[in-house]
Amino acid sequence: MQNKTIYKVAVLGAGSWGNSLAILLARKGHEVTLWERDVPAAELLQKTRQNVRFLGEDIFFPENLIVSSDLKASAGNAELVVLATPSHTIREVVTNLIPVIRQDSVLINVAKGIENGSFLTMSQVISDVIKGIKPERIAALYGPSHAEEVSRGLPTTVVASSLSIETARKVREAFVTPMFRVYSNTDLIGVEVGGSVKNVMAIASGISDGIGFGDNAKAALMTRGINEITRLGLALGAKKETFAGLTGVGDLIVTCMSRHSRNRHVGEEIGKGKTLKQVLDSMIMVAEGVNTTKSTLGLAKKMGIEMPITEAVHRILFEDQDPKEVVKSLMTRSVKDEDWGN
Repeated sequence: MQNKTIYKVAVLGAGSWGNSLAILLARKGHEVTLWERDVPAAELLQKTRQNVRFLGEDIFFPENLIVSSDLKASAGNAELVVLATPSHTIREVVTNLIPVIRQDSVLINVAKGIENGSFLTMSQVISDVIKGIKPERIAALYGPSHAEEVSRGLPTTVVASSLSIETARKVREAFVTPMFRVYSNTDLIGVEVGGSVKNVMAIASGISDGIGFGDNAKAALMTRGINEITRLGLALGAKKETFAGLTGVGDLIVTCMSRHSRNRHVGEEIGKGKTLKQVLDSMIMVAEGVNTTKSTLGLAKKMGIEMPITEAVHRILFEDQDPKEVVKSLMTRSVKDEDWGN
């Protein structure tokens, strides 16, 4: 299973996911540079060889992992460039990459989100910024994968996706280890929609937990949630099967259920009565589902797609509506046959 090809890899973004992937790739033997924008923070990581803030005190960087705040030095010679910054910063980061990266570099996005305003997925943002980029140079690595577990070598399975199956397989072979299994496919839009919109459903599940509702309510939210995600994905040209896989049902399960889930945590705290501002001010990590709620609802309206759970989360987060009243409105919608097209 171990790949013998050694790549020069730049991992851009030293948050929990960027750190974990950089560690995984370095342990595998690749030449890895982890880029941290903030100079003092980068110097501290390089000196201490660990990121206590995100991964705890027991995880250390491999000796072959370099940390740098110099984007050109980090990505200039990289064959694989992993975009691990928050989704709302991807446009800026990719813009700064234009004069830096090699013409044959593969850009691998791992940030999950849909851009506010443009309603573009991250691969579409990359294409929008780097005009004329070939599809085979863009990939996504998504799936049910909490950074905390990956950094500790716990079993994890994800999907490498690209419009080019050759690129998807290249990414697969670069990342795969005995404890990090990677599948490959070409349904890039399906992978991105599933992996991004599930964060909205995780907020909904957290709200349900915070209010004090039980497993019945969460099961309903998750099941109808994957229905909403699938409906949006199909309208954008995705394959229905993708949403039954790791970046659909798989990612939804882990994000809605796990104690590690930032988005579920946001929802839970709001369900307990806190405001969105209070919750976000208390967090050191980014909950992608907050911004994604805005863009998903906007995209759904643009496409003429009904997404009642997404709309409900939006009403709670941004329209100051009472969570219990919003849930009540969901439960009292007109009854219908269970049809996976509706």
